[in-house]
Amino acid sequence: MKIFGKKEKKPRIKLGKLESREARMGYLFVAPWLVGVLAFLLIPLAQSFYYMWYNIRITPNGMKFTFLGTGNFTQIWLENPEFPQQLVTYIWQTLIEVPIIVVFALMIAIMLNGKIVARGFFRLIFFLPVIIVSGPVMNLLVSEGASSIPAMDTQAIVSAMKTVLSASAAEGIGEIFSNMIMTLWYSGVQILIFLSALQKVDPSMYEAAKIDGGSEWECFWKITLPTIKPMILLCSVYSVIFLSGNEQNELITMIKDAMFSGTKEKGYGYASAMAWMYAVVITLITLLFFLLLGSKKDHYDRLVKKHQKQLKKEEREAKRIERRGRRNAARMEKIQRKGKFTTYDGSGDY
Repeated sequence: MKIFGKKEKKPRIKLGKLESREARMGYLFVAPWLVGVLAFLLIPLAQSFYYMWYNIRITPNGMKFTFLGTGNFTQIWLENPEFPQQLVTYIWQTLIEVPIIVVFALMIAIMLNGKIVARGFFRLIFFLPVIIVSGPVMNLLVSEGASSIPAMDTQAIVSAMKTVLSASAAEGIGEIFSNMIMTLWYSGVQILIFLSALQKVDPSMYEAAKIDGGSEWECFWKITLPTIKPMILLCSVYSVIFLSGNEQNELITMIKDAMFSGTKEKGYGYASAMAWMYAVVITLITLLFFLLLGSKKDHYDRLVKKHQKQLKKEEREAKRIERRGRRNAARMEKIQRKGKFTTYDGSGDY
């Protein structure tokens, strides 16, 4: 209904008692997560961003702030050569370890998805390191040399890499080979993600492909891989975040040592600056994997999007014509009320 050319406002629909109760219960279930994000993520994040511009010292009267601007960043890059070196090593390790973890997890998931004896037992074995190997247990295993392959000559690999790459890059690759077993232990969650994705692939697609003469290799490249491609991106991002916050990462240890250092130059502000630079590097690596593995719309999706744009354009044109018709009708009605009307053929007023 329209009044004087204006649309009447729709009445506000009130929720029933059951719907209101469900809405309140939804907010109640989400509340712990919201409180956790606010208390343990957003507030510490803003506090760390504020700290990195200051030199902070702990005094008997409390924390003393001295504004430095970019002084913490300058000090890190000019007076702490170990941090840039470890940062380059971390970048090389992450760019190599993440594909190794993802490929290994995909291979194991495909094997565990097949019809094998004691399939549940093998799934438990591959996920068991995620539960057991954590914190002190991982440090103990690394100290005992359980994370490396004894038959692998890591020094020879590093020496060969130094002839092609820089020393920091070669050492980063050498660290990967020296901790190969530990790297593969990190693939438990990724195996579960791939396994759940493989179980949702329609078996009729494989049957149709095999009827047409498709081999297992062709089915993998034409059906399996395109179907689980979003999960590859998810596992890659998860692996980057996991490796970045892992206790075996020397950058994490370096930031902790700087935070609790008793020197005048270091402290909370110095560690916050290191943490923010580290976070920027992690973000760039994540964006790199997103650009490489992000799903692109195929030709059918582009045609659907183009058709939707055309429909919206036609809808806007129809509304424009309708508004123009209403204006013309209102103008003719106004002329008729005045008692003067001119016909189209110019025959005169009546």
